[in-house]
Amino acid sequence: MKDEYASVAERARHESASYERYLLDLAERELEARRASRIERLFRESKLFLEKSLATLDLKRLPSTAAQQVRSLLEGKFVERHENVLVFGNPGSGKTHVACALGQELIRAGRRVIFTTCGLMVQDLLAAKRDLKLRGFLKKISRYQVMILDDIGYVQYSREEMEVLFTLLAERYERGSVVLTSNLPFSGWESIFKDPMTTAAAIDRLVHHSVIIELNVASYRVEQAKKRQVNHQSKDARKEE
Repeated sequence: MKDEYASVAERARHESASYERYLLDLAERELEARRASRIERLFRESKLFLEKSLATLDLKRLPSTAAQQVRSLLEGKFVERHENVLVFGNPGSGKTHVACALGQELIRAGRRVIFTTCGLMVQDLLAAKRDLKLRGFLKKISRYQVMILDDIGYVQYSREEMEVLFTLLAERYERGSVVLTSNLPFSGWESIFKDPMTTAAAIDRLVHHSVIIELNVASYRVEQAKKRQVNHQSKDARKEE
């Protein structure tokens, strides 16, 4: 308000606006500035890859069902319902990009989002448990309405690591949304949670209220590498001519 009151007052005089109109305009500018400041802070907290945005996500490349699911999720209603989003696909299929793009749009709508790899989250959980601060750590991260856990299938967990990961998922169950990416189908999750009972319990908590997105597409990185190779070959051929 301190920055804007003079220019708003000048405009109000020029337009012969009422005192009430002047105060409303000034208050609206204050609210917009606070909202922009909050969104900026939420982006810093989120640790998202900002280059993996909706603008750079090629939805046409995704299977039609997956693309429609992503568009629907952008509305954010799943967050209010504490539903999870499980994104499956081969390496390079765009799982992380989809998760980050979704997270950024949720932040723009004012929601709190945190992004981390599953491996790093497990290490943070283990450190908190070792320091007898696990309960406090779980409470701290519960303030995030959406937690994005990337690459659950890339790490082979020890039993202790599996236990803290299961504890996290159990704490989030019906309290907050988890967006999880994996290159492993559910049939391969026993390698993560070590025994059939714990695996079934973890899957049950994640799937009970969830949207499952399957990205059965070729690796984007491989496609780009092939395009670059073709371009280089074309340039070399032109030079020889």
